[in-house]
Amino acid sequence: RWIVFGSYDKTVRIWDVETGKQHGPSLEGHDGAVHSVAFSPDGRRIVSGSNDKTVRIWDVETGKQHGPSLEGHDSYVSSVAFSPDGRQIVSGSDDYTVRIWDVETGKQHGPSLEGHNDRVRSVAFSPDGRRIVSGSSDKTVRIWDVETGQQHGPSLEGHNGWVLSVAFSPDGRRIVSGSDDYTVRIWDVETGKQHGPSLEGQDNWVLSVAFSPDGRWIVSGSHDKTVRIWDVETGQQHGSSLEGHDGSVWSVAFSPDGRRIVSGSDDNTVRIWDLPHANSLDMSFGERSRMFDGWIRGPNSERLFWVAPHLQRGLFPPFQTLFIGRYIQTRLDVSKLVHGEAWMSVRGDRTEGST
Repeated sequence: RWIVFGSYDKTVRIWDVETGKQHGPSLEGHDGAVHSVAFSPDGRRIVSGSNDKTVRIWDVETGKQHGPSLEGHDSYVSSVAFSPDGRQIVSGSDDYTVRIWDVETGKQHGPSLEGHNDRVRSVAFSPDGRRIVSGSSDKTVRIWDVETGQQHGPSLEGHNGWVLSVAFSPDGRRIVSGSDDYTVRIWDVETGKQHGPSLEGQDNWVLSVAFSPDGRWIVSGSHDKTVRIWDVETGQQHGSSLEGHDGSVWSVAFSPDGRRIVSGSDDNTVRIWDLPHANSLDMSFGERSRMFDGWIRGPNSERLFWVAPHLQRGLFPPFQTLFIGRYIQTRLDVSKLVHGEAWMSVRGDRTEGST
């Protein structure tokens, strides 16, 4: 029902998916930009991490902070996540550490998880809650045992740049990572080896990655302003890139039913997309078309029509279902679009004498 996102304006906001309207007032309290947010498994609470070095928990219903701020990090908190049972929170920081917190007491659980030699950019719990994965600017992915606080196996190495995002697959057997080396990589948790070749195609840093609920797909967001979907088994991109954002895509996620994707960008918008399917005729135009300099172009880069500059940022492509932002919203309906030689049939279908 809801989407949560954090902002450089120091606030956390909740939006209603059906109406596209903000749910309640902004959650205020942080003294710095909010880098990461997540819902608890039961949807009743939100955790946020900020440049103010704190982790905060919020009550969704009241909009109030739940308990005191979780303090201990010595630098920006870059990533936060709830455990599957909702009893613990993990945080990663620019202080090179990963920390686990008890939700009820607000106290740190055990010692800090140390081993990275640069900023920790992303953290996540495994589906069974027994392990944590972290990605760092030291170019490595590491797995940690929650009970012992020790690193599980060797570091996963292969990226040639900062690891900016990590996530477990739904069955916990694989990890996906995105990096500023422009690649997405899949790793086998037990062997610590890369699973298949790197997923290549993004034209800039990969800022965010996530698995679909069934584990078949991976979604990635990038500095190249696009959202892309990948087939886990084949390693190939599924359909064309999802385009519409006018800035870097910093966050992506699947809906719980796996049918939609949400993306957040520094163009100050959040967009929800239908997952394109190869057998969907209604999506054929949207999957293969692109917008350059305001021109909507078809499958062969032919110009179809032009969108005025003041409408471009709020444009709904045919495969997008919701737009949250401050721009004028313009929805494209291409259900009756014809182009090329097909336009002649429009004239032919008209009754004689009509204009």
